[in-house]
Amino acid sequence: MRKLKDVFKLTMLFGVVALLFVACSDDAEDATNDVAITEAELKTVLESDQAASAVDAVLAEMYQDNGNSNKSSAKGNECYAAEYTENGFTATFNNCVLNGTDNINGTLDVTYVANSESAAFTATYTDFYVGTLKLNGTRTFMISEGSNGNSVAFTVTSNMSVETEAGEVVSESGTKTLTVTFDEGIFFSVAGSWTVQADGHTYAVETIEDLQGQFGCAHLTDGSMTLNKNGLEVTVDFGDGTCDDKATVTYPNGTQEEFTL
Repeated sequence: MRKLKDVFKLTMLFGVVALLFVACSDDAEDATNDVAITEAELKTVLESDQAASAVDAVLAEMYQDNGNSNKSSAKGNECYAAEYTENGFTATFNNCVLNGTDNINGTLDVTYVANSESAAFTATYTDFYVGTLKLNGTRTFMISEGSNGNSVAFTVTSNMSVETEAGEVVSESGTKTLTVTFDEGIFFSVAGSWTVQADGHTYAVETIEDLQGQFGCAHLTDGSMTLNKNGLEVTVDFGDGTCDDKATVTYPNGTQEEFTL
């Protein structure tokens, strides 16, 4: 009987050790996830920002066009159109492709900001679609110094939610300076800081070198930024201007990873 009790105690001991091992393994796995940035997380941060800013350049163009048109008039093309009033304009997108991959569909209400020291307007998004992503919220644009004949610079303050087909909601907020250049194509650069909240995590972004891109390319082509998650800060570099889907992530210890966007 004593031997049976000893065997039982030994079995219980092994069971406790096994449970502790499993628990420690799970904790280690969670810790590993907390001290790394995954490709999927970077995509979430970029896609939410790219969706929220997908029509910024077009809105800037529409705003400029109003200065060359009569009040209460309409301007546009087969892809999008603007109907102007004294208080702003309505921008309608006809399920068309703007950035090479995503169809843009819906209507934005744009209101000029009254009593502003500089020219400004607010775009309100209500169930506006970029591809399969549904956008709601506001983006306020204020013209910055440095605008000229073929370019315009805006300070953009954003408070947006982006909902996926699966019902997952990502929020994006912050302030950026957006410069749009109208040349042989439409080019843009972004500088600033913003936060993205997704899956219970908060990601803080701050540009180091202006992020650059152009219409017709689905991804950023140049520039770099820091990305902070739970105290871990990495640097993300988007390359040398080539239109591709690659980015280099550098950790504090110098380790680098190439991510596909």
